[in-house]
Amino acid sequence: MKHKRNTVIQLIILILLGGAVIVTMLLPQLPSHRDAAPLVEISVILREADSSLWLNARLGMEQAAGELGAELRVLTLAQANDGADQLAVLRREIGQQSNALVVVPADPPELSRALAEQEAVCPIVSMESPLEGASLTVSPDNAALGGALAEAVLARDAAGFILLLNASPDSTGVAARVDGARAVLERAGAPVRERTVSLTASSDALRDLLKQPDLSAVMAFEPALTEQAAALKQSLGLDVPLYGVGVSANAAAWLEQGVISAAGAWSDFAAGYLAVEGAVNLARGDSYHTEPLPFFIVRGEELYEPEYQKLLFPVG
Repeated sequence: MKHKRNTVIQLIILILLGGAVIVTMLLPQLPSHRDAAPLVEISVILREADSSLWLNARLGMEQAAGELGAELRVLTLAQANDGADQLAVLRREIGQQSNALVVVPADPPELSRALAEQEAVCPIVSMESPLEGASLTVSPDNAALGGALAEAVLARDAAGFILLLNASPDSTGVAARVDGARAVLERAGAPVRERTVSLTASSDALRDLLKQPDLSAVMAFEPALTEQAAALKQSLGLDVPLYGVGVSANAAAWLEQGVISAAGAWSDFAAGYLAVEGAVNLARGDSYHTEPLPFFIVRGEELYEPEYQKLLFPVG
């Protein structure tokens, strides 16, 4: 009798184990697994010809894409700030049925007009500049950033005028930084001159601007121009204080050496992550909202403090 009872127990255990194996085999076919979120294709369209300035942002984008199930295509322009070229790339990506776009607009007003005329537009996330027609903007408060950088300039007791340089006059984000800086400087009674320069033309015009007499400080309002001005200042052996925006690997070295006096910065990694996270959510029909990115003004002696290390070099 005891032997028979043991046999029955063993049979029940075998049946349960067999059932578990069958359930395991069928599990991938159950509705909850079939409904896994599909892969989202996202095109990232920069306004530069060189994507190296967006290295940390791309790392953030790639991490978000890996976590959320997205495939990225990062596209650059043949020439920096070429709005017509960027519009052509954007239309091509829409035609190829990208699920969402992340764009750093070269010419936001013109791009907005074109989007208003476009019949079918996927969700668009704009970085740096607000873009009419975009579902989301990922950027610091550009006017406040320019104002804070101007306060750093005013902290120095120097005679002469302050030169504001802009290499992207069509970018509303960069223009807002210039406007914010000018407003702070003019309220303080500081003499200001503004000049537009080109990132693609010869550096002769920029060199002449940096060598002007009675120049007390130079301000650049985007990473590419900050790097160009720093390289030129160093090669010419100039002493004029330079204030910029963005902390790339090159800019970090120039900050440490004192070539750049201070820079306005934010976490590029976080910006890239939030942009792709927003694009994926919007492509899947979910709502998404983000606040302006926090920014800070960093000097060479502060560059390697833990609070800045985490923000500027998140994977270092």
